[in-house]
Amino acid sequence: MRVNTVIRAAALAGAVLALSVPEASAAPTTLIVATNGNDSAPGTLAQPLRSVQRAVDLARPGDTIAVRGGTYALTDNITITTSGTASQPLSLGAYQGERVVVDGEQLAASHTPVGGSIPRAERGAIHQEASYWRISDLEIVHGPYGVYCDGCNGNVFAGLRTHDNYESGFQLQGASSGNQILNLDSYANRDPRKNGESADGLAVKEGSGTGNVVRGARLWNNVDDGFDDWKFTSPVLIENTIAYGNGFNRWNFPDFAGDGNGFKLGGGSPAPAVAHTLRNSIAFRNAAHGVTDNGNTGALVLTRNSTWANGGTGFDADVSGGTARLTANLSVADTKAAALGSATVSSGNSWDLGGTWNASSVLSTNPAALTGARAADGSLPSAPSFLVPRNGAAVGARF
Repeated sequence: MRVNTVIRAAALAGAVLALSVPEASAAPTTLIVATNGNDSAPGTLAQPLRSVQRAVDLARPGDTIAVRGGTYALTDNITITTSGTASQPLSLGAYQGERVVVDGEQLAASHTPVGGSIPRAERGAIHQEASYWRISDLEIVHGPYGVYCDGCNGNVFAGLRTHDNYESGFQLQGASSGNQILNLDSYANRDPRKNGESADGLAVKEGSGTGNVVRGARLWNNVDDGFDDWKFTSPVLIENTIAYGNGFNRWNFPDFAGDGNGFKLGGGSPAPAVAHTLRNSIAFRNAAHGVTDNGNTGALVLTRNSTWANGGTGFDADVSGGTARLTANLSVADTKAAALGSATVSSGNSWDLGGTWNASSVLSTNPAALTGARAADGSLPSAPSFLVPRNGAAVGARF
């Protein structure tokens, strides 16, 4: 009797202990996707999944999705709605540097007719409404937007290539904060349904949220603007970024409506007053302005940027009541160097220094180094003489 009592007490103590110790969370998993895979497979290297969407559906915080090289032709967009956490983000990227192409040509929304609209859920070859992901090293083409992220927080997008999409290459909007868009190449995006009115290389627009950063992007030959901050009501930091060749009708749209700014830092009706920051960036050979406030009266901070040979003004900050601060910027051979409002603060810029600033004023106007292959780590290539003043003046960007 006494022995049984002891046994029962020990069993009870063990049960209480088991209840008091939380169950260990599952170890992070790597899910492999390959063009020859099967969505009923376990997602291992030997038995990969077939679709990125299946891997996304299976992934849990801390997991990694590694996609083998090849072209993934979508019949439905990749939809991401499960979030990671700050301590256990989810990852989606190319397997060991292999070239992965996500192709949205077969998506119905990619071929929305002129005057039509794209349903929200169909926007993007990758449509994301989730937080704490790292998405990297993918090539995204022919989608109704390349990447469309709405209501996204704490994400890192690194080394993506978004080109030849039927809307903006990358668009972040809605209540979205703390996102990093790093080393993006976004080019040749256009929107036949709007005759070029809205397809940008990169758009952070129609939303709010602090802490969003764009760094190391190249945005070129897009039908509308290189970068667009239209109606985003929280400050965005853009640095070490290049925008060129935007706003030209390369697709022969009949009623062409592309704007063609390198960096559009706001706008709307009415335009919100927002203190976006642009620094160490270059805009050249865009159809319209190199940099424009687009009606934004906020305290823009423009520091050590360069513009060259733009069809409009290099630095357009002439909105009535605007409070932009321009420091140590360089304009070379733009139609007009700067247009400044009465409240704009301008100091140490090339137009403040005086003189004529043309091609002979800088060491080089050949952008080949800067537009060539990226470094192995994805960063921009070095271009130590491009648009650097011959006289040594400490104005303009340096790469």
